[in-house]
Amino acid sequence: RSVLLSPLDLSWISKIQVNQPAVLRRAEQIQARRTVKKEWQAAWLLKAVTFIDLTTLSGDDTSSNVQRLCYKAKYPIREDLLKTLNVHDKGITTAAVCVYPARVCDAVKALQAAGCAIPVASVATGFPAGQTHLKTRLEEIRLAVEDGAVEIDVVINRTLVLTGQWEALYDEIRQFRKACGEAHLKTILATGELGSLTNVYKASMIAMMAGSDFIKTSTGKETVNATFPVAIVMLRAIRDFFWKTGNKIGFKPAGGIRSAKDSLAWLSLIKEELGDEWLTPELFRIGASTLLSDIERQIYHHVTGRYAAYHDLPMS
Repeated sequence: RSVLLSPLDLSWISKIQVNQPAVLRRAEQIQARRTVKKEWQAAWLLKAVTFIDLTTLSGDDTSSNVQRLCYKAKYPIREDLLKTLNVHDKGITTAAVCVYPARVCDAVKALQAAGCAIPVASVATGFPAGQTHLKTRLEEIRLAVEDGAVEIDVVINRTLVLTGQWEALYDEIRQFRKACGEAHLKTILATGELGSLTNVYKASMIAMMAGSDFIKTSTGKETVNATFPVAIVMLRAIRDFFWKTGNKIGFKPAGGIRSAKDSLAWLSLIKEELGDEWLTPELFRIGASTLLSDIERQIYHHVTGRYAAYHDLPMS
């Protein structure tokens, strides 16, 4: 996890400007694109399943609904549908299960009981607002790791971005990195609250320089979540960082990605902006809670020629 520059070299960050009209034009192109059809679509949708961080982040989460989520992560698509497509032996699961820190133990136990090695991710650092004391936020990371989380989705302190305190942001994320130990650090930028695309680029760069393994668009709790303009800026930052350092950093859009069609647009965006090398769960994730249901519905339709009734597909 080499660092691009020391925190004392951050003066160049203030000179960065993002060309907003160009980014918006590119985003429009992507949304106007026709999607893949038939067998190709089924294959891409099954690939999309393997990128999902299957998530539950509700105040009413219980050990039983976390258990159900873990079972769904292991068996995301009905077995008979996979058999018809001849992919039942491919070990298709979601990429991870993502829960609140207090539910990490439940998720770890449920996945162990199901005999599978799907990683458990935990949000941390005062999610979703990130407005608790730094000491508390760091302790939350440590506790989640102790309980068995191997990926930590932290939120940054938006105040530091909005007031241009780039060194302080760098230092804070370095401390998150240290608290994670061996666990993967996924840094949520909460882009809907950063004020401009230029700030999104700067925050992306700082997060990567400070040792993040992934940068993530949103908590899913902001009023604006994953959008294509924001994604383009973050992906270009990832590309610039790769060119400068040789380090590949992952990308995770989250919030508002609900339909199978949406997931295909995100996959094609990654393919075009970063290339096939990034189309792997090590470098690309989709944070979602309801997306899997729609993908399974589309697979069901592809196999049977009709849309599933509510009782045809088990809970996701």
